[in-house]
Amino acid sequence: MKFFVLSGSHRQEAQTLKVAKYVQSVLTREHSGAEAHLYSLSGNPLPLWDETTGGAPDALWDPISVELRAADALVVVTPEWGGMATPGVKNFLLNCSADEVGHKPALIMTVSASRGGSYPVAELRMSGYKNNRLSWLPEHVIVQHVEQNLNAPDGAAELGKEDAIIRRRIRYALRLLEEYGKALRLVRSSGVIDHKTFKSGM
Repeated sequence: MKFFVLSGSHRQEAQTLKVAKYVQSVLTREHSGAEAHLYSLSGNPLPLWDETTGGAPDALWDPISVELRAADALVVVTPEWGGMATPGVKNFLLNCSADEVGHKPALIMTVSASRGGSYPVAELRMSGYKNNRLSWLPEHVIVQHVEQNLNAPDGAAELGKEDAIIRRRIRYALRLLEEYGKALRLVRSSGVIDHKTFKSGM
């Protein structure tokens, strides 16, 4: 099973990247035979999507495209900025094509320094899949008080109650994501999908 993990913060020293690295470590340590490719938007390296070009320049996007096509499932991690997912995450999803991520399961994970994090979940469920045909899991994870959580190694004696709950929730969601990844392989190989005739979602 191959996973693609997106860290959606543009900041160089991002708590979101910490969360994404934790996800990557859980996948590679606890999911038998799993590979997890992590791509970070720190520094916002991708130019803005333009419908006349259809995506980022090949030199930037081609290596990402290779990893997306190889992936069975995705994890999209975004902080909540002003009640929204980051511009970089939305831009990334616009660049994704149905051939790369169509009918592949994706887990939404949001990050908040306080008690927020719910607004990007709703935003991505509403608009993050239309033309690329990404399939959001009905399950999602919100990492609140992120600066205080996911810092110590797993199994550390000093884990707080919230930290332990978040870790259990992440593990559950990733196990579910793996099963969706297996199931949706059958959909993609069924011969029913027709992106040529139905290029854009409604």
